[in-house]
Amino acid sequence: MPRPRAFDERQVLEQAREQFWATGYAGTRMDDIAKATGLGKGSLYGAFGDKSKLFHRVFGDWCTAVVEVAEGRLAGGPDAEALARLSEYVHLMAENTASDTERRGCLVAKGAAELAHRDPTVAGRSAETMTALLTLLRTEISAAQRHGDIDSAADPERLAALLLTVVRGMEAVGKAGLAPETLRNIADTALAVLPMPRGRNASQPSAVRPARTDSAPSRPHDPPGKGASGQGGLAEDATTPPGG
Repeated sequence: MPRPRAFDERQVLEQAREQFWATGYAGTRMDDIAKATGLGKGSLYGAFGDKSKLFHRVFGDWCTAVVEVAEGRLAGGPDAEALARLSEYVHLMAENTASDTERRGCLVAKGAAELAHRDPTVAGRSAETMTALLTLLRTEISAAQRHGDIDSAADPERLAALLLTVVRGMEAVGKAGLAPETLRNIADTALAVLPMPRGRNASQPSAVRPARTDSAPSRPHDPPGKGASGQGGLAEDATTPPGG
């Protein structure tokens, strides 16, 4: 009969993720993870497999968290509120990026950049994550079109791809050092270019883009379980984790 594990698996995975996040996959040795977690390499191998399998577990968990955060903002609802949900999500991702003062970026982007070209598991999981985000955005855009807030003749797939590129691109340029206000302006501009129905103008109430949310960011570049205050649960701040 196998002996029960004498460690908190979730805590170990978080510590391993922090090590991978700090030094990258290639720059991380199992000795480093053993030191970070306080476990022997034998225990790590027995519980999680080799370095590749451990990274796949960490990376997969993070991808799930990124999508869960998006689902929390783009979970559907009345068509009349779809544009507001889109606005809140895009602005939230801008605030998340602005709050990433360490400029660590999102583990999805970092892992994909380093490994996707040679690791089918990372490449596949990254693609699944982006596809899930694209679907959520497309669904909300279609809802806004039904309500008449976005031109029904526009292709929702293309608009969703545009917003996804903006959201993920903000993370990249934010890491490079763009000012928080510039990131917020990017979010504003991306929403402003969504095509309004013909015959409407921005002065009509139903066509006005929702104002930027003042809610605290979910900080998608932080580990799951840490909110804007450094505490909290995964359900609330998964990208606490992003925005990713």
